[in-house]
Amino acid sequence: MRRTVFNEDHEAFRETLRAFIEAEVVPVYDEWLAAGQAPRDFYYKLAELGVFGIRVDEEYGGAGIDSYKFEAILYEETARAGITFGGSGVHVLLGLPYIKLLATDEQKKRFLPKFVSGEEMWAIAMTEPGTGSDLAGMRTTAKLSEDGTHYVLNGSKTFITGGVHADRMIVCARTDAPSAEDRRHGISLFVVDTKAEGYSLGRKLDKLGLKTSDTAELAFVDVKVPVEDLLGEENKGFHYLGHNLASERWGIAYGAYAQSKAAVRFAKQYVQERVVFGRPVAAFQNTKFELAACQAEVDAAEAVADRATEALDAGELTPAEAASAKLFCTEVAHRVIDRCLQLHGGYGFMNEYPIARLYADNRVNRIYGGTSEIMKSIIAKDMGL
Repeated sequence: MRRTVFNEDHEAFRETLRAFIEAEVVPVYDEWLAAGQAPRDFYYKLAELGVFGIRVDEEYGGAGIDSYKFEAILYEETARAGITFGGSGVHVLLGLPYIKLLATDEQKKRFLPKFVSGEEMWAIAMTEPGTGSDLAGMRTTAKLSEDGTHYVLNGSKTFITGGVHADRMIVCARTDAPSAEDRRHGISLFVVDTKAEGYSLGRKLDKLGLKTSDTAELAFVDVKVPVEDLLGEENKGFHYLGHNLASERWGIAYGAYAQSKAAVRFAKQYVQERVVFGRPVAAFQNTKFELAACQAEVDAAEAVADRATEALDAGELTPAEAASAKLFCTEVAHRVIDRCLQLHGGYGFMNEYPIARLYADNRVNRIYGGTSEIMKSIIAKDMGL
């Protein structure tokens, strides 16, 4: 099917990015997998490529392009190559929207130039032990000091992607108790320097997939956060989190679609080369039917992902639409990748084959950013059910 979502500038970026991946990532990717994370200096290379500054205003060193389509190409090209860019995705997809939406002019001048250059990597700390999709249940607190110059942060977070390499962490914490009418009241967002006294990095978590992204536990013991580093207004954090979840869920949806497309590519290549009973696996009718069915699902996911991208760029992607895109694309990816792995036979279970890594990497898509069950609840509520 002919796509209309990308233009010549996007395709030129795609060519540059594909060459970059082949030269800078593919040759060393096994080393990243063994280390359990991408090296910190790789993020400087991404910065030099311009990846971090695409949606940042020119006055802060960015390109000033208010579009997510270049990030969409990042998802497609990394999936195509069977690699990831470590934990850098949260830097742009999760960190940047909060800075753009909430930061004051003074904060933008302090934060964005180093954001664009890769000198300061960003992540966001929402999830706590025992508090995942139910963010209103968080217990980390931030109490204003008596002299009003700083907040004192105490608590812990877990499953924080980008947590090992982060220089600045957006931390969600309670500045007030929940009210009887609204348990979501009282959450605020803070930009925390990860070198601050009392801020500690716990375990780097050993995950099923996404092995090159650094995911960690964090702890805060009387961490002093200057009042100048409050992001947005006090006690309105839950509203901000809800506002930015649409773009986060778009990213998960688009990434899942890209993974499903890559899975078909890997399987098609494998079955054309693999010979059994004197014939290529691709010659058997079952293989053709399986891949044809997978391709039909990928085509549908592509249409959903492209439509969501256009709506996001136009500022019209609703929470329910984002939830629908995430639910559909992640479920498609789950089915397609599983069937494509099956076509690899025993080799599909070997980590040296990209389909095996893709199978493991894909599984979290139906969990983070809100589980599939949460997505269904959002959609049902929007339907008036």
